[in-house]
Amino acid sequence: MAKAVAKQTLTLFEQIKQTNEQGNEFWSARDLAKVLEYSEYRHFLPVIERAKEACKNSGQSIANHFEDILEMVPIGSGAQRTSESVKLSRYACYLIVQNADSTKEVVALGQTYFAVQTRLQEITQMEAYNRLTTEDEKRLFLRNEMARHNSQLAAAAKSAGVIDPLDYAIFQNHGYMGLYGGLDAKGIHKKKGLKKSQQILDHMGSTELAANLFRATQTEEKLRRENIQGKQKANQTHFDVGKKVRQTIKELGGTMPENLPSADSIKKLEKAKKPELVKSKKRKDE
Repeated sequence: MAKAVAKQTLTLFEQIKQTNEQGNEFWSARDLAKVLEYSEYRHFLPVIERAKEACKNSGQSIANHFEDILEMVPIGSGAQRTSESVKLSRYACYLIVQNADSTKEVVALGQTYFAVQTRLQEITQMEAYNRLTTEDEKRLFLRNEMARHNSQLAAAAKSAGVIDPLDYAIFQNHGYMGLYGGLDAKGIHKKKGLKKSQQILDHMGSTELAANLFRATQTEEKLRRENIQGKQKANQTHFDVGKKVRQTIKELGGTMPENLPSADSIKKLEKAKKPELVKSKKRKDE
């Protein structure tokens, strides 16, 4: 039943998406309010205001994501009237579902959907990422992003009370278990046929790296946003985020991360790319 609801909900979010003359996607606030099961639009307005505040606090321009508009709304018997609404970007929708009533199942599903889609859009819109043409280049890019965000995740975990190296290893394992269907780092090594000395992230393809990157960034944000304190709560948060990413992969028909093939060590790619980087640096210096 839950699976059927999830598929229906994800379809609904896509069904109400609109496209302007320039080909840019947007959502109507009135349409989104109905999908999120708000009985009246006026009850949805405080959620929009909280989302605008979150947008401002994140350093983004509110005007770039929330545009006041007038749209025709049916009032019965085929008649319509002009009513106020808001044209929302995907990021605005993400902020709205983060500030909506999370006790509603449809809101929880919307949080996962827009979080995943927003992060994927961020990655694909990165100018540097768009210039990449091969799987090796994408792996190197995402592995470097993973290293950077793992450092930020470690800092967020430390603020939550995960301080000792052993505690951090347990914290990391909870994220893996959520994303990999119960497998911890040791289990992933066994499943992938990796040696104990081999780092899991160094043997991931771009698809698996992207899933783990999303797990790391969303866990960091949730730890900070909700000011989560205590090792147990931090561990549970990491597990829950990993599980949500896994659920979304399943709903989209993707391959579960533990079933993706392991790749050659990324260290080999870095070593092979090093002469090219040296040559490029020399050309810039000349």
